[in-house]
Amino acid sequence: MSRLSIVAYVVGIVCFIVSCSFSVFYGYKVVTHQLPTEEKEPNDDRYHFVLIPEELDNDYWRLVEEGARAAAKKYDVLLEYTGPRQANFDDHLKTIEMSAAAKVDGIMTQGLSDEQFSPLINRIVEKGIPVITVDTDAANSKRLAYIGTDNYYSGFLAGKALIADTNGQANVAIITGSFNKNHQRQRVQGFKDAIQSEKGIRIVAIEESQISRVRAFEKAYQILQEHPEVTAFFGTSALDGIGVAEVVEKFNKQKQIYIIGFDLLKETQKYIRKGTIQATVVQEPFEMGYRAVKMMIDLREGKKVPSTIHTATRILRKYDLPPYLNNIKGVR
Repeated sequence: MSRLSIVAYVVGIVCFIVSCSFSVFYGYKVVTHQLPTEEKEPNDDRYHFVLIPEELDNDYWRLVEEGARAAAKKYDVLLEYTGPRQANFDDHLKTIEMSAAAKVDGIMTQGLSDEQFSPLINRIVEKGIPVITVDTDAANSKRLAYIGTDNYYSGFLAGKALIADTNGQANVAIITGSFNKNHQRQRVQGFKDAIQSEKGIRIVAIEESQISRVRAFEKAYQILQEHPEVTAFFGTSALDGIGVAEVVEKFNKQKQIYIIGFDLLKETQKYIRKGTIQATVVQEPFEMGYRAVKMMIDLREGKKVPSTIHTATRILRKYDLPPYLNNIKGVR
């Protein structure tokens, strides 16, 4: 055998040994990485619930989430808070479908007016997964319970407050979160019914904000340009009053224009203290979330729950703010 052949033979053997070594090593790595080193700890939570909001990062819905998490912690429940980033029917329905497919123990969701919503909820309930609507009802569905505001009544309260605060004399513009959502329509209708017998009050414009502060600003600006006779605004969602207040301050008309909004976000509080917003309709989002979890536990344990629970609603003005904030301690 020539020297060249011997060298080639030795190199071949070395390469074969190295190749085998790498194969054994990486085979060992793959096997050991696929096998867990210890057993997964069992889930100690009693139930797995999902809360699906109108908008994931909406400040109002974060308060609902806060209440739900407080109850989940107290009662050892795994709570998922998931949903569309911005209000969207299709994304909301998909989230509900995915939650049902994951076989969660209960679904808590805002009720939708979309025609596909009730049939979907009915199918889920028929499969044995309880559904509770929160904040907005879907009374025609097979949902097992609703907890939230009486939205018609809250709009009616707003109308009566406006009558009292303006001495029954106002040209009103309404900024509503949505023309299509049940709770927004109910608030507008309640407001209209409250003022219908007042000869000195008339509604001159109704616009939609799409649950957007920026859109509320744009619509309020447009209204004041087209209807300079407007002396009052009613905002039917949490962000509407804030958007209107920004426009009123931009026009420097704080003393000429009355604003009644919805909810008590921090910016709403700021505008109430400044006197730009004169009143707001206060809901109980924390309580909605807390009690929804408790009701779902009761349903899972075979207990009866009321079909409808209306949480408290009231009108808050500047002088009400300090005592109200001092008395808020979670669920009352």
